[in-house]
Amino acid sequence: MYSRRLRAFLQRDGWKYTELNPLAAKKVMEEFRHTKTDALDAVGLARAMIKNHFRPTYQESPVYTELHDLERTYQQFNKDIVTNKNRLHRALQLTFPEIEHFMSSTDGVLYWHIVQRFPHPAIVLSHEENELTEIILTETSKKIGLKRAMKLANHLLALAQNSAPAKEPQSHAVRAVIALAKEVERINQLKAQIIVEMTTLGENLSEVPLLVSIPGIGIKTALCLIAELGDVRRFHSANAINAYIGIDLIRYESGQYEAKMHIRKRGNPYARKILYRAILNIISVSQYQPTLISANYKRKKQSAQSHGTKKIAIAAMSQFNRLMHHLILNNELYDSTTFMPE
Repeated sequence: MYSRRLRAFLQRDGWKYTELNPLAAKKVMEEFRHTKTDALDAVGLARAMIKNHFRPTYQESPVYTELHDLERTYQQFNKDIVTNKNRLHRALQLTFPEIEHFMSSTDGVLYWHIVQRFPHPAIVLSHEENELTEIILTETSKKIGLKRAMKLANHLLALAQNSAPAKEPQSHAVRAVIALAKEVERINQLKAQIIVEMTTLGENLSEVPLLVSIPGIGIKTALCLIAELGDVRRFHSANAINAYIGIDLIRYESGQYEAKMHIRKRGNPYARKILYRAILNIISVSQYQPTLISANYKRKKQSAQSHGTKKIAIAAMSQFNRLMHHLILNNELYDSTTFMPE
């Protein structure tokens, strides 16, 4: 984080520079007796550069840095919305817990608006069925039929009649529910704005349509992957991408002992999480749009019942990285006839 100002200064003035991973820098500067001071670190880095002759760091287009900042903000909003949803859930247990069964999920603009309007069952019971139907129709931007709205109104009345809240309608807990529902909706809107901004920023990047051409990869997943990985062309191989996101395998042998292999997990955790979800998306659409990745995933899952699903998903992630690296380096769209499972 602290090196970004120096990096920006060097890039503006056209200097070539080498950016080292802190772990790599520590390894090349290691001595038998280690003393840590800023002055000794500077000398150690200079000696390491003379000894190892590190290549200059690949300088990406500023659009990748901007995408990265936007994506990290998006991830922060994801954490914030989860926190506030948990707070809202706890607050509703005191005022109107049954409202969480109003819809199939506790998500969406209509649900949050209804929670803001009816944080307590007494407020629901003060309205007639026709009034509730009208409110439901006006509280969503989506087109909803009158029959559907009436059904939801009846359901809301039934939930309110069966509720036994711990707080009165005038209590602070009711006001807290309203505030939390508004906050969840606000953060959700900010997330949507971030995706729109990322889409606008990445529309001129050639790799976006290449990734979206892979079945199961949407525009949001493609943009988030590019934001975390940066310019994929800087990686000399797909194995380098595996190492960058921390799914490269650790192998340890000593004498007759051979440890089980597991992933290193020293890379980018955000990219690892996004890629894992991308694999799940590819698997979910495989019934209609099969790929070599989904075929290998299903075959391994059927043949190796003892292996965990996550281990098989990690292998699929590595295979996806090879596919992504090939498509971007060769500027090819995904072709189902070329990459079709046998």
